[in-house]
Amino acid sequence: MLTEKENYLMTLRGEQPEWVPRNMYPSPGHPPATAMAMPSIMFGNRTMSGGTDIWGVEFVSTKETGGMALPVPGKFLLDDITKWRDVIKAPDFSDVDWEMMAKKDMERIDRTQTAVTASLHVGYFQTLCNFMGFTNGLMAMLEEPEEVMALFDYMNRFYLPICEKLRDYYKPDVWGITDDTATANNPFISPEMYRELVKPFHASEAKFGVEMGIPIDMHDCGRCEDFIPDWLDFGVTCWNPAQVMNDLKGIKKKYGNKLVLTGCWDSSGPAGWPGASEETVKQAVRDTIDAYAPGGGFVFWASSYGAPDDQDFLNKARWITEEYDAYGRTYYQTH
Repeated sequence: MLTEKENYLMTLRGEQPEWVPRNMYPSPGHPPATAMAMPSIMFGNRTMSGGTDIWGVEFVSTKETGGMALPVPGKFLLDDITKWRDVIKAPDFSDVDWEMMAKKDMERIDRTQTAVTASLHVGYFQTLCNFMGFTNGLMAMLEEPEEVMALFDYMNRFYLPICEKLRDYYKPDVWGITDDTATANNPFISPEMYRELVKPFHASEAKFGVEMGIPIDMHDCGRCEDFIPDWLDFGVTCWNPAQVMNDLKGIKKKYGNKLVLTGCWDSSGPAGWPGASEETVKQAVRDTIDAYAPGGGFVFWASSYGAPDDQDFLNKARWITEEYDAYGRTYYQTH
C-alpha cells in the first residue's frame, strides 16, 4: 500500500499521485506526508513566546497569531549596513554533536511514512530585514549593494557547512529554500536585484539538493511569480505556499508538473473570514482542489488562523480536514 510519503514524493517528482497529498498536516488515521527538519540549534533562544535568534534578533509572538513571531517592532540590530562587520557575528557551532542532535530532532518523525523536508533559515533577504527593518534593509540594497553582498557572503559561508551537516545527518527527502521577497501586491525587489544580490546564495544552498537528486521546495509568500524562472534555474521543483495573488492557473498551464504548486488556498477570502460557515469553508476546499489538482502537480495546503483556543479557528481547521479527507483523498479515483 502506498504511503503518504511515497504519494507526496511522487507528486514532487511530477508524477501522478494516487490521491491529492496534503502538506504538513496529518488527518485522522493518516500521518503527515511531510515534516520539516531544522537543526534545533538554529532556533537560537527562540520559543513560541519570543526570544532571540542565532544572530541576536529579538522576536515577539502573540496568541492571536497562533504563536507566529516577528522581530520586536522598532528594535533593530543594525542601522548602518556599512557597519555590519561590527554588529553581525555568526555563532560558533564547532563543538556541536550533530549526530546526537539529528537523532533527537528526528525522533518525532516516522520516516517510513513521512517525508523529511530540510530547512535551515528564513532567508537572506528576510534576515537582512530582520536586522534592519524593511525600510532600511531595502535602502541598503539600493544604496550599498556591495555591502549587502558582503554581508550575505558572510552569512552564506556560515550556512554552507551547516548544509553539509543537514545533508549528512538528517538525510532529507526534500531540500527546502526559504525567503519572503514579496508583498501581497508585488515583489519587494526587482528580478534584476534578486539575480544580483540574492539568487547566488539561494543557488549555492540549492546545490546540495541538486547533488542529492531530491526535489527542491521554495517557500516564498506573496506575489512573487516574477522570480519563478530564476528558481527553476537552480533546480526548484515545488513552490509553497503559492498564494492566490499570483496567476496560479496561468503558472500551472505554463509549467505543468515541472513546478508543483503547494497551497493555492485563499486564506484572506470568504473561507477565512470570522464566522465563515461550514459550507463556505468546505466549498472553498473543493474549489481549490478542482482548480489545481487535475493532472497532478498540486499539494493541498489550507490553514485556519487564530488563537489555539478560538472556537472559530478550531471549527475551520476541522472543516478543512473533513473536506480534504472526503474530497481530496478520493479525487483522482472520481475525476
